[in-house]
Amino acid sequence: MKMHLNLATRDLDANVAFYATLLGAKPAKQLDDYALFITECPGLELALDLDANAKAGPGQHFGIVVETTEDVGAQISRLEGAGYATDLEREETYVVLADTEERDDEETSCCRTDAAVESGATCCA
Repeated sequence: MKMHLNLATRDLDANVAFYATLLGAKPAKQLDDYALFITECPGLELALDLDANAKAGPGQHFGIVVETTEDVGAQISRLEGAGYATDLEREETYVVLADTEERDDEETSCCRTDAAVESGATCCA
């Protein structure tokens, strides 16, 4: 099974270059107004549609899940090596320690930085 994601973009060529670098893959299909990436790791079909009126929606986001914080560093290195500027926000990087049935309660809504995990803290101050 793969996730299919379709994104509209105002600059198809720039987005193809970016996602080729991020995913380490070339598009399986590319037209003047469309590109399709198909990857196994992550299991993804990413379609990019050229749309001069494309805008990011408020609150919309997606990310790529990796196994370790070292994997995050490897992705950053790959992007920087391709000439992309990176603005690393450590506050938005998180580590999943365990699954929970609750959402946004006192135990689960706090940040868990590497330092907090190493110290055994249950929440950031």
